[in-house]
Amino acid sequence: MANNYNDYRNERLKVGDIVQHFKREHVEDKSHYLYKILGFAEHTETGEKLVVYQALYKNDNGVNYGIYCRPYEMFMGEVDHEKYPNYTQKYRFELV
Repeated sequence: MANNYNDYRNERLKVGDIVQHFKREHVEDKSHYLYKILGFAEHTETGEKLVVYQALYKNDNGVNYGIYCRPYEMFMGEVDHEKYPNYTQKYRFELV
């Protein structure tokens, strides 16, 4: 099963890691775009691998932005430097 933690042991990022999104490079508040990887999941109908992660920053009202899922390939993928030429981070999410 793809949702077995052992399937992800040798990956670049692991459950519990704190990561930064590449857009963090261009924000003043350096608490923005920080996330904690909560787990890996599998879509129940398609079998697509997903990453479950939590925002570690709050909105203007002091409320945490929430918990999200993103397709595994997108989460682990590289930044599209044609679309975002002013960013230097290699991967969309990298370990802090």
